[in-house]
Amino acid sequence: MVAMSARPNQEAAAQRAENDAPHRAGFACFVGRPNAGKSTLTNALVGQKVAITSNRPQTTRHTVRGIVHRDDAQLILVDTPGLHKPRTLLGERLNDVVRTTWAEVDVIGFCLPADQKLGPGDKYIVKELAGIRKTPKIAIITKTDLVESKALAEQLLAVSALAEELGFEWAEIVPVSAVEKEGAGRGPSDKGGGGRGAGQVDLLADLIAPLLPESPPLYPEGDLTDEPEMVMVAELIREAALEGVRDELPHSIAVVVEEMLPRTDRPADKPLLDIHANVYIERPSQKGIIIGPKGKRLKEVGTKSRKHIEALLGTPVFLDLHVKVAKDWQRDPKQLRKLGF
Repeated sequence: MVAMSARPNQEAAAQRAENDAPHRAGFACFVGRPNAGKSTLTNALVGQKVAITSNRPQTTRHTVRGIVHRDDAQLILVDTPGLHKPRTLLGERLNDVVRTTWAEVDVIGFCLPADQKLGPGDKYIVKELAGIRKTPKIAIITKTDLVESKALAEQLLAVSALAEELGFEWAEIVPVSAVEKEGAGRGPSDKGGGGRGAGQVDLLADLIAPLLPESPPLYPEGDLTDEPEMVMVAELIREAALEGVRDELPHSIAVVVEEMLPRTDRPADKPLLDIHANVYIERPSQKGIIIGPKGKRLKEVGTKSRKHIEALLGTPVFLDLHVKVAKDWQRDPKQLRKLGF
């Protein structure tokens, strides 16, 4: 009889231990070169768009916090701008934001795209990370859906060797595809890359959670970000404006939401939110690029961003956009302050 009851007792003990495990909560940041997949990864973990994404590098300008709620932990994800060699005052300030964030988080995730060789920019970032001794560091190989298994294996070895060369060890090395979460069932031997790392988006959260300090939740259940709504709306407009512009223009675009007010003459069951926003560029010659022939491009920006804004706010929106010139704003301290940097 004793032998028969041992296994249920073991299972019950394991269940009690799991229930008694302390709740953890803390901050983790993703760092890496521009366009390394940090924002896409943040959105995939949160399960909703909280950071803008673009195939243009250096699109993140704020540290956006995405909040992941679990039974055992709460992960607050800090999505930083990409560390880069600055050419403007804005670039210098963005780098300062990154370094300040590193000093304040509980876990640092270094993002390296699977389809790009380790370059001088990556080595520069990892060298800086090596100097942060107490904070656990995870290497995250992103965009694994773009490569074959052999190339992924080479990237995993390369990032491991780089840490060894700099005298530290990664707490974990995780391959992830944040784009195709539905591919979780496929294994590393699959010939195509699609979905290979997708199932590891959740695994990444599993690996980060134990590295966080013991703490009750820091944000209420249901909160997905602490970014103010006006800032998120501005970012969604900027994301739409970034699509299809020439290479030099993305860095010149800034968006400021001037006001968000409910339309007063609407019935309660048919609300409408009026949003007035300005899209700033640096030179008069750039105005035509944003507006497009007969205003076609600006209209497309408004249509595309309005859909995302309505999904974010849960209400119909009237979006009023204007394009303004703020001469050389990336280099002008006064203009940077005005635009929120």
